Amino acid sequence: MVQPEDEAHLDGRALDESVAFTSDLIRFDTTNRGLGEGHERPAAEYAAERLAEAGLAPHVLEKAPGRTNVVARIAGHDPGAPALLVHGHLDVVPAQPADWTVHPFSGEIRDGVVWGRGAVDMKNADAMVLAVVRAWARAGVRPRRDIVLAFTADEEDSAAYGSGFLVQEHAVLFEGCTEAIGESGAFTFHPGDGNRVYPVAAGERGTAWMRLTAHGRAGHGSKRNAENAVSRLAAAVHRIGEHRWPVRLTPVTRAALLALCELRGLPCPDLDAVARIGEAHLDQEIDSLLDELGPYAELIAATVRNSANPTMLDAGYKVNVIPGSATAHVDGRTLPGTEEEFAATLDELTGPDVEWSYQHHQIPLLAPVNSRSFAVLRDALEHFDPGAKVVPYCMSGGTDAKQFSRLGVQSYGFTPLRLPEGFDYGRMFHGVDERVPVQALHFGTRVLDRALRSL
Repeated sequence: MVQPEDEAHLDGRALDESVAFTSDLIRFDTTNRGLGEGHERPAAEYAAERLAEAGLAPHVLEKAPGRTNVVARIAGHDPGAPALLVHGHLDVVPAQPADWTVHPFSGEIRDGVVWGRGAVDMKNADAMVLAVVRAWARAGVRPRRDIVLAFTADEEDSAAYGSGFLVQEHAVLFEGCTEAIGESGAFTFHPGDGNRVYPVAAGERGTAWMRLTAHGRAGHGSKRNAENAVSRLAAAVHRIGEHRWPVRLTPVTRAALLALCELRGLPCPDLDAVARIGEAHLDQEIDSLLDELGPYAELIAATVRNSANPTMLDAGYKVNVIPGSATAHVDGRTLPGTEEEFAATLDELTGPDVEWSYQHHQIPLLAPVNSRSFAVLRDALEHFDPGAKVVPYCMSGGTDAKQFSRLGVQSYGFTPLRLPEGFDYGRMFHGVDERVPVQALHFGTRVLDRALRSL
């Protein structure tokens, strides 16, 4: 295939590097086990070396030994233009080798696929960024505005050693940044009807990780105890787990619903009119619409409501002793504009005998879907896949974008990958046998190059 002149700089070497760098980064075990336990330094040093070879001057920064971040700036030719941030994390969640077909830190390339922890979350994106930047350096390509690159630690936990640390102590490195692109978006979603849908993230639910504590009267396990802390906690956890959160539609989810209804060939109801009838009617309408959307609903079902899922319990030390306290942890996620409602609901669900507090709390995010930047991201995907159906969506979880938003940076989730039908991208995140096709990396590198130059 003959490349257009404005893409000639993205040669075979760049595509090869996107694959080789993904494999190399996977081989660094950067497992983040939480509570400060992690070691991103080898991967960070590798990224810094690749950037230095491209003529950049990377900053290597640590809040604690081994919890390493890399930040570099590419100077644009218009000094008056706002800067663009491109961020990706270097840490990964744990993986048990015995569960995997190949060792999770082998980076093995087998049958046209790169295997290992981080292949999609998100060392593949880090590798593609490095490959594009190095291709620019070889060809003398210079972007219009400054581009700040950030490879972070600790995204898979609290971000305290990563983007949180960078925002708090090194904000000057991000001076002028107004927009960003990061992880989780622009992958191929196959609904099974021949369409290739690419959801681009323009929002994130907020993070509300909570600790619940029930206090009671300690005593002998053989005697009735109306102040049993375990019983009080269990009742509260049950109420939280069974609670049906009401529908709360954000502008991003509304836009996604309209786009998906059109793709599905469904008439989209007047949601404002339905909401005026009453909350119960809106809930019923959205649930019915999700059923009609079929496979398409997977892209939005988790983000039409808040959620709170009990995940951990801890109580007692002996079977015949009623403990004086018991604790639980709940993973809560909130939509923009609902945080006060969320807290009030938790007060009701926990009741008078159980206290709750945020263990980790980050705000929800929204970015405009009618912006020039969103149009640029859509056009880059459509350029390399003319059959692409690009839709906005809100991520059910969170990313480093939450931390960078404190600097006034608005983020989109954009890690482009063209994936074959049957490749379950969603299950790769934190799953067993995480992997990414080589051709998907080639596609993503081309799209990312075009998008960054156009942005």
